[in-house]
Amino acid sequence: MTNTKYKTEKRKAEVGERILITEDGCSFGYYKSGDVFTVSGTADKGVTGEDDYFIYHHEYEVIIGDQPPAPNLDKMDYDELIALSEAVMKAIRTRSYKLGYDQGRFDVEIEAVHGTYEKSDQQKRDEIVAQAKEDVRVLYYKDYIVDTDFIVNAEKRTVVALRKSKMYGHIKSKGIAKCVPSDCFNVHIGKAIALRRALGLEVPSEYLNVPQPTDVRVGDIIEAADCCGEKYRFKVGLIEDDKIYDVRGDGTYTYLDAAVRYLRSNATNPKAIDDSRVGDGE
Repeated sequence: MTNTKYKTEKRKAEVGERILITEDGCSFGYYKSGDVFTVSGTADKGVTGEDDYFIYHHEYEVIIGDQPPAPNLDKMDYDELIALSEAVMKAIRTRSYKLGYDQGRFDVEIEAVHGTYEKSDQQKRDEIVAQAKEDVRVLYYKDYIVDTDFIVNAEKRTVVALRKSKMYGHIKSKGIAKCVPSDCFNVHIGKAIALRRALGLEVPSEYLNVPQPTDVRVGDIIEAADCCGEKYRFKVGLIEDDKIYDVRGDGTYTYLDAAVRYLRSNATNPKAIDDSRVGDGE
């Protein structure tokens, strides 16, 4: 009995095709369900396998392909599960398109049966930051009659967009974005909001309601407290083995105290208060 999974068809086999035994009522012990044979001859009532066993047509199905074993979901990590789910959904969408399914109907049916895939707050924030960067790039170069200057004050958590006349240098309009104290400041989102306000354009709701970061990454400005309640603010220079290292002016890394390492496991402490990461690969 083989553990390999096969794709099969219920039809008469031809010479050279492989067959999977699905019934063995007439085998007299020479073969059993699950056995695989290559057809060496055919007759009206059955076929002959490579060992000259006569197999009735109703006892087999024709193998049309090997089916890989189902992955063990319990042994897959989060990223592997997400990649698998995305690949499955892409394959289903492609198949449904080829079969002529209406996309809207398909989405409703899939959601009704399987639910919707909910992205994490960090994934949503990453996408909104990327959208804001592209928004600024497109709007900046489309606004060819003026020069736009951005004034960023990370301490006050504000971004101002000043649109100046290229010919005369006077300010034509300005927009201001201010991050509330409880939110994490991001200069890219701030620029997108300020520039849109300067242009008199609507600000997308996702810019104003962006989820807060849940991950601490290299280049973030984070705030943490030690066991005595004293707060630290520093720029993350290195994360290694769940330890956070700050980056000093001379470029060296210094391991913080054990209290901060302990707080690393807490989702809100330490927390990023500025994840702009300007100049850190952003």
